[in-house]
Formats: sequence, structure tokens, C-alpha cells
Amino acid sequence: MRRRIVRETSSAALPSPHPLPPVRIRRRAFVAGLGAIACRSAFAQPSLHTYRIGFLRIGTPPRSFIEPFRQGLSELGYVEGKNLVIEFEAATTAEQLPEAAAKLVSKNVHLIVASGAAAVLPAWHASGTIPIVFVAGIDPMTAGLASGGLAQHSSNVTGLTTVQIDLTAKRIELLKEMLPALQRIAFLIRDGNPGCADYVREAKKATTALGLKLDVISVRSRADLDGAFESIRALGADAIVPMDDSVFTEARRQIVELANHYRLPGIYPTREFVEEGGLLSFGPNYSAVFRRAAALVDKIMKGVRPADLPIEQPTTFEIVVNISTSNVLQLEIPLSILVRADELME
Repeated sequence: MRRRIVRETSSAALPSPHPLPPVRIRRRAFVAGLGAIACRSAFAQPSLHTYRIGFLRIGTPPRSFIEPFRQGLSELGYVEGKNLVIEFEAATTAEQLPEAAAKLVSKNVHLIVASGAAAVLPAWHASGTIPIVFVAGIDPMTAGLASGGLAQHSSNVTGLTTVQIDLTAKRIELLKEMLPALQRIAFLIRDGNPGCADYVREAKKATTALGLKLDVISVRSRADLDGAFESIRALGADAIVPMDDSVFTEARRQIVELANHYRLPGIYPTREFVEEGGLLSFGPNYSAVFRRAAALVDKIMKGVRPADLPIEQPTTFEIVVNISTSNVLQLEIPLSILVRADELME
């Protein structure tokens, strides 16, 4: 059973996220721009032309990602099987993404949606002039997609950056608030993610400020996770913090099961981990993000150049807590977290 506490949301094309949200009656992550399409379904009428959209990702996209995307397109007048075809290419590993991107290009798609940090550059390198809308925890400037900020970027790329480097410290602070006796954190990163160094830098700053010890555990793929958790146990970590990465999202059930097996409380980048039994999450609401991605796709299909659409990012984030997991781990959730939680899962 879930107890939902719904709060206001907002979105904007801003360069950095807000700090921990204040206590309010209802909050969801990031929906500015959605207001602009509030009355979309009544007036949006794409032509009878069939639009072919490619969707590139590691693994199958979570339902909480793809269904809001599909719903958003439907409300804008796109009907799968009538005037819309979505071609999915799901790679098993990051190394397979370039081949998967090339397959989408060979299918003559009109646009590629790159989902997850690992998918963005392979899509960009393979696409040529095909427009790309990405939803990913990637810094467009670090990745070479944007040279002059979020409003000045590669001519055929736009999207929504959910890069959460700036949230790393907030997650560690929340974890310390949840676990006052916390002394040692295992920070799980994926080797190959272009933001790794920045994530680690922020984690080190946060743990130093809080007087905590930090162990950085690096993996290349989900095949390395069992060994990674053995190392975490051997190091004596009290809790785990995975970075935001599509490989980890795909492996979220495995990560949560391993964490709970070793009785490691964790704070995760999205609610999808908490739905699998993770203790706590702090990050953007990806359902809202993917609905917004549908609006960007629609604009491009109607002739707007990707270069004229600034890259956007969330400005509001949600806290989700799994009460059942806290009971299993014999943890008492502080009132200060309970009153700020957007959703309590039981």
C-alpha cells in the first residue's frame, strides 16, 4: 500500500537544481512546460503523415518512463499504428549501444529519443542530421553537446538533462539524517559514465563536510555488481549511494536485493529503486520528465529546429521512502524526513 502526498511541481531551463524542497502540501518533480500543453489534446492535430521515432536505451525502459511518454504523445494527437511508430532498440550493455543506434538510423527514423546517459553520445554519433531528444543524467557541456550553456547546443540535439551531480551532497546529507550513527558510505559508480569524476568529487566534499568515510566502488556493467557488493561488505560500509546511471536503473532490482541482503540502507536516484524495495530516494520524477520529452518531440515533428529548443532540466525533486524496508532494516525514520516525503510506500 502506498500513501501518496502530492505536491506542486515546476520546471524550467535552468543550469542548476534547487536545494532540498521545503515542506509543502504537494510536490512532483518538474513540470514547467507541461502547463503550456495543458489544452493540447483538443487542438493538437499532427498530419496524416506517419512519424517514426527511435527509442534507444540500455535494457527495457521502466513503465514509469515509457508510458508517460506514450501518453504525452497520445494527448498531442499521435496514435501508434496510425500516424506513429516507435522503434525500440534496447542494448544489453553500454558497449552495444553504437550498434543499436546504427540500427535505428537504418530504419529511417525521423527522430531518436536517447534515454539514459550511456545512450546519448552513441545516438549523436550515429544520427548525422536526425534530430535527437535525450532524457539523461548527462552534462551537455561536459559531453560536448553544448558549448555556450543549455541554450546553445549541437544543431540536431535537445532534450532534458537530469544530471544529478549537484544532488549528490543532498543525498548524502539525507542519508546521514536518516542514519545519525552513519560513519562509512559506499559510493557506487559506473566506469564509462562521463560524469564519474564530478560525482566522486561531490561525494568526497559531502562526506568530508559530514565527517564520514567514503569508499568509491566502480563497476563497468551489472555483471560486476555481485563482486562490488562483496567488496562493500568487506570494507565495512554502513550504507550505499549509487550514482544516477541508466545501467544502474536497468539493474535496480539486483542492486536493491543485494543491498537488502547485506542489510545496507541506501539512498537512490529515483523512485523506481524504492518501488523495488530500496529504502529512500531523492531525485526528479521521471514520469513528468518523459511527458515533457513528448512535448519536445511534438515541437520537432511540427518543424521546430532542435537548436531552437533550449536543453531543459528539473528544478524540483521528490523524496520517496519505503516504510516496509525501514521496518525490515529495523530503522526508525526521523520525523524531519517523514514530513518532507512526497510519498511513503508500505
